Amino acid sequence: MREIVLDTETTGLDPETGDRIVEIGALELYNHVATGRTYHQYINPARAMPAEAFAVHGLGDDFLRDKPLFAEISQAFVDFIGDARLVIHNASFDMKFINAELGWLNLPRIPMSRAVDTLEIARRKYPGAGNSLDALCRRFGVDNSGRTLHGALLDSELLAEVYLELIGGRQPDFGLSAGYSGSGNALGNTDWAPGPRPRPLGPRLTEAEADAHAAFVAALGDKTLWPS
Repeated sequence: MREIVLDTETTGLDPETGDRIVEIGALELYNHVATGRTYHQYINPARAMPAEAFAVHGLGDDFLRDKPLFAEISQAFVDFIGDARLVIHNASFDMKFINAELGWLNLPRIPMSRAVDTLEIARRKYPGAGNSLDALCRRFGVDNSGRTLHGALLDSELLAEVYLELIGGRQPDFGLSAGYSGSGNALGNTDWAPGPRPRPLGPRLTEAEADAHAAFVAALGDKTLWPS
């Protein structure tokens, strides 16, 4: 199962009022294990950076001026994510911006059904608790000391660790969640049970070991709790 953990930085809160994506960071998981493949791109928003947004991520006009427009990187981005499930913290925000950028280029939009919202998962697991990325890092002991400002790739790396903790620990799940629909409903499901083996396991006890055990039990006498 291929998943992409993804984060964006933007000029503001709403693409409908002219805000744009200025950074995308993403990393690939396969069966809940990081493959080492990443995607990272700064983007020229073709507009001035508001002070409020600059205070969040530190990406200013001078830095972004020579970066490519979204139209120039859109195909590389779409190729990287492919048809994978997208793991995003507060997915509605990032998906709103990604689909706005794709829509302005008349490219196919990405359905929300492909997104796994880790904020939604955290709120279900820890109602009433702080569920920001920083709060979840503290909860799970994920080192976020390098996160002085928001950064899309760093936040994706932190989110990947948080996501694996949210779904049951950083150990890979050996494909047991392959039937997960992406809606979050399967998380924490305890209904799964292994089916019978098509071929029973053979005995691992040797004949000599069986004889020795029988002799030991016989020596205990008639009052033993486990007669042979």
